Amino acid sequence: MRIVIAEDAVLLRAGLVRLLTDAGHEVAAAVDTAPALLDAVAADRPDLAIVDVRMPPTFTDEGVRAAVLIRAQHPGVAVLVLSQYVEERYAADLITSNTAGLGYLLKDRVVEVDEFLGDVARVGAGGTVFDPEVVAQILARSRRTDGIDTLSPRELQVLQLMAEGRSNSAVGAELHITESSVEKHVSAVFTKLGVPAEGTGNRRVLAVLRYLSEAAGRGR
Repeated sequence: MRIVIAEDAVLLRAGLVRLLTDAGHEVAAAVDTAPALLDAVAADRPDLAIVDVRMPPTFTDEGVRAAVLIRAQHPGVAVLVLSQYVEERYAADLITSNTAGLGYLLKDRVVEVDEFLGDVARVGAGGTVFDPEVVAQILARSRRTDGIDTLSPRELQVLQLMAEGRSNSAVGAELHITESSVEKHVSAVFTKLGVPAEGTGNRRVLAVLRYLSEAAGRGR
């Protein structure tokens, strides 16, 4: 893949360049500000942009605002956001009707090289990756959300594991229940969250994002 990196920390930026290059990817640009990121995406047309949430000059939300612009102006470019801490509001800002090619990971995931490279490949190929810690904290804050508060404790567990990208069989193994039971819980989650059966969207992704979106809306 052709990748653009936006990260103001010199060592991390250099480390990402080396890691991705060694994995066979082409790093078209490695920049340290949001304006430089937007210029690089427009000029280089990468397959993927890896973006730090906080960048100069204010170190608040420059990166994520740039990521939202990229999603709107260059829908063919996948976006993987990296954050030092769990920042639920920023994750919610990236939720749109099109969830393909979107990721949000904590920076400490980078040291888990094989898993990180797998996430890079998944997002670049049009998949969706949300860090389990991000999902877990949003789930913990949002028990009062309409629709969500109708989920049983077991359904909440299933939803969280779904958000981590687990298959039904993997969810069953984690919770020590049969795959048939998992399917019933997943179906109940879809129903209670109002995820439609028709359409081409990934219902599992839509269920998780519906949850995140409702939770963020109540938290603002």
